Amino acid sequence: MPSIIVRGLDDAVKQQLAAQAKEHGRSMEAEVRDILTKADRRPNIGMALLAAVQEVGGVQELPVPARVDIARSADFG
Repeated sequence: MPSIIVRGLDDAVKQQLAAQAKEHGRSMEAEVRDILTKADRRPNIGMALLAAVQEVGGVQELPVPARVDIARSADFG
């Protein structure tokens, strides 16, 4: 099974992971593995929206209004 190393992890993050792991009754490694696995399986919002739009027939006929104003650059001065 592949492994990863995370360097430069903030101490507060490590403490929070340790607390979560203890709360869930598992090692910190198992806690991080669970977090990463759930994050990987979480649906991508863009893909979820695309699927929802396709279920109702798509957006091919969606009117796009013409732009009537002139684009201008930001003034950071």
